[in-house]
Amino acid sequence: MQPSNSSSPWLKASIIGIAATAALFHLYAAGVQPFTALVQRPVHLALMGLLGFLGVGIRGNQGRSKGERWLGWLLSILMVAGCVYLVSQNEQLVMRSGASTGADIFFGSVVLLATLELARRAAGWGIVVVAIMALTYALVGPYLPGMLAHRGYGPERIVEHLFLSTEGIFGVPLGVSADFVYLFVLFGTVLEAAGGGKLLITLANGIAGKSRGGAAKTAALSSAIMGSLSGSAVANVVTTGTLTIPVMLRTGLRPAVAGAVEAAASTGGQLMPPVMGAGAFILATWTNIPYLTVALGALIPAVLYYLALFMVIHFHANKHGLQGDEVEDKGVIKGEWHLLAPVVVIVVMLAMGRSPMRAAFWGVVFSLVAVYARAETRLSLAGLARTLVRAAGGAVQVAAACAAAGVVVGMASLTGIGLRMSDLIVTLSGGALPIALLLTAVGSIVLGMGLPTTAAYVVLAALGAPALVELGVPLLAAHLFIFYFGCLSNVTPPVALAGYAAAGVANASPMRTSFNAMGFAGAGFLIPFVFVYDGALLLQKPWGAVAVSFGSAALSVTVAAAVVVGFGRYRMLGWERAIFGLCAGILLLPVFPAKLIAAVVVGLMYWRHVTKQVVLSASG
Repeated sequence: MQPSNSSSPWLKASIIGIAATAALFHLYAAGVQPFTALVQRPVHLALMGLLGFLGVGIRGNQGRSKGERWLGWLLSILMVAGCVYLVSQNEQLVMRSGASTGADIFFGSVVLLATLELARRAAGWGIVVVAIMALTYALVGPYLPGMLAHRGYGPERIVEHLFLSTEGIFGVPLGVSADFVYLFVLFGTVLEAAGGGKLLITLANGIAGKSRGGAAKTAALSSAIMGSLSGSAVANVVTTGTLTIPVMLRTGLRPAVAGAVEAAASTGGQLMPPVMGAGAFILATWTNIPYLTVALGALIPAVLYYLALFMVIHFHANKHGLQGDEVEDKGVIKGEWHLLAPVVVIVVMLAMGRSPMRAAFWGVVFSLVAVYARAETRLSLAGLARTLVRAAGGAVQVAAACAAAGVVVGMASLTGIGLRMSDLIVTLSGGALPIALLLTAVGSIVLGMGLPTTAAYVVLAALGAPALVELGVPLLAAHLFIFYFGCLSNVTPPVALAGYAAAGVANASPMRTSFNAMGFAGAGFLIPFVFVYDGALLLQKPWGAVAVSFGSAALSVTVAAAVVVGFGRYRMLGWERAIFGLCAGILLLPVFPAKLIAAVVVGLMYWRHVTKQVVLSASG
């Protein structure tokens, strides 16, 4: 959110000043002198809290009433005071660890309350309700039955754990927001403000625009790139969607279908390397797996997700006779091609093993250089100020969600609920991995509904991943499994945030759009089960096995797309869909002879498919 036209000049100037301070602080920490965790994270939260309570990055009309504005001012002052206290007392806190004072508890309490209210305004009630449930669980532990019971903790112990350690509010989730996410949000916002979004859409249109359903394929391709950079499905929908959805409508797609394509494509952007939004950085930090390993492991599943989406679009276009809608704009490419250079810088630095923080720093630096290198993309001083505020808005939402998610993680570590949840999943599944995977998938979707991806992943990593690891699933596969389903909750009714956002842009029914989006993203619900059993898809096996697994999976999702649409080169009969569907499933099994037989059957069925089309054409 940017300052409204009705805002006072003083308020606008304050917001711009704080946003500029935030940019300078994070750039200094990333490129010049890093700070310790209990300095970097409190300063980050203070800056984001100030902006959030001033109305930047909040949802809808939250904080607009007079009472909420006054409450926001009070909470912003208290949050800043608490964070300043934590930073100023850093050394003393270390020396008297475990012996909290009245001042510690007071400032910890006000920061906790301010964090929950900031999360409510910026991320919605979902994560706040989960955090309150976690706090309640810590308080009432002795009164709970069975494996849910624990010794219980008083308010002072809870506040001490959440405020004075790096296992609560200032834990790993907020650390990732402070170290990486703000800079990547700033990077993407600067490029978009200079025309990078339109450039990517133009390039995508040049690649896919001529083919059937070209407008929808352009939307999918551009959203894959922009979604990876933004890390938010909803933000991606309301940015690229405002450009791609009208074009899709013009080519004949129904509003609910056009919105569904954009929602599914934007959701998949969080699964697409090299950036993968904030969640993947938290995954790498949480598991101590190098980010490059995480990004490479996620590459093939992401490619399969978008291959399936492209093929569903293609067969849908065949079914409805939709044509391409290529719109060449070589002037845009000629004047803005240099905006791709910063993206290349980030990819190269991550590939070289540099830290995400350092890669993000140089990405921002090179993006500013690229923007001001040519008159066509140069931002005015006012334009730069608006860009800083827009970047801050996106960062506020992530920081608020991460801080509130830290409350959940802190209570999980204090009470041991993570281990209890793991025991519960193992008990309910009887130790059977397929059932445990299904329970975890359903739980991930339910817990992820209404939550930002980062918050959803953090909650699920604390509660669901340990059970899968206990049952023998490799660490990376277990965390990517819950990460996938946390992302896919964006298009899973009844609470499908990306589907609702796309419906608003397309002026379509929210539920119809969301159900269509779930269908377009269907492969995403299946791929995680496959890579749990077949490590080759995560590049965990020799290259020969990787090639076989990728080839069979690619054929499977292509066939499955035709089955879902019920149309290939012509409308499929029921028995044809059944055979193709069976073969698509067999192709995903980690058994080579079965894959080979299924591939042969698909080839024969496709030959019959083509022959029938030729005969029909000749007779016509």
